[in-house]
Amino acid sequence: MSSALPILHVYEHCPFCVKARMIFGLHALPFEKRIFLHDDTTGPTEMVGRKVVPILEENGTFMPESLDIIAHIEKSAPTPLLTGPLNDAITQWLSSIAAPAYKLLIPRVASAPFPEFSTTSARANFIRRKERAEHPFGIILDNSTDDIQHINQKLLELAPLIQSPSAVNGTLSYDDLHLFAQLRSLSLIRGIHYPVEVDAYRHTMSERARVPLLEVFAV
Repeated sequence: MSSALPILHVYEHCPFCVKARMIFGLHALPFEKRIFLHDDTTGPTEMVGRKVVPILEENGTFMPESLDIIAHIEKSAPTPLLTGPLNDAITQWLSSIAAPAYKLLIPRVASAPFPEFSTTSARANFIRRKERAEHPFGIILDNSTDDIQHINQKLLELAPLIQSPSAVNGTLSYDDLHLFAQLRSLSLIRGIHYPVEVDAYRHTMSERARVPLLEVFAV
């Protein structure tokens, strides 16, 4: 690892950024977190040629893509951590909630006080890019019950898949990055109920990875 403090350029709400943040937290490696405004196209484009997050900056070089950043940190660290097996059931579970979770999350992200939306133009940029005429954010927020019930049912199905509060498959793996990032996003949704096993896992991973949950902003 370089002696210079690495910088992660991120959005606070972004699950891909969460995964990149997690690998630093799990390794207890210090880094500087910097937040792009959501309508800042120039910053990321000058770094990596396009508007994208996360971006890792080390000694004047820039690396996009969360999985590339994770692999780089794993390779650079004295001892790799993501050595555990993967479980197809976790991948399938994540796929099964992807659509309703995204539908519920986007309007909630748009209203949350995240630093990437600290200017009116930045928040307006997100809404303009994400809201669809056929699915106004207000209507989604007012009609969330069925999708929330679906996710609550899927969380009951997730509970027996969790082998340990500190690693879903018993030993840390990429499944933990993907799963915690989604569970952290779900914490922005009021009305989600977590079985004991899931709740213990998400809080343990939040502490280990040094990435807080979002209940304080839940809608």
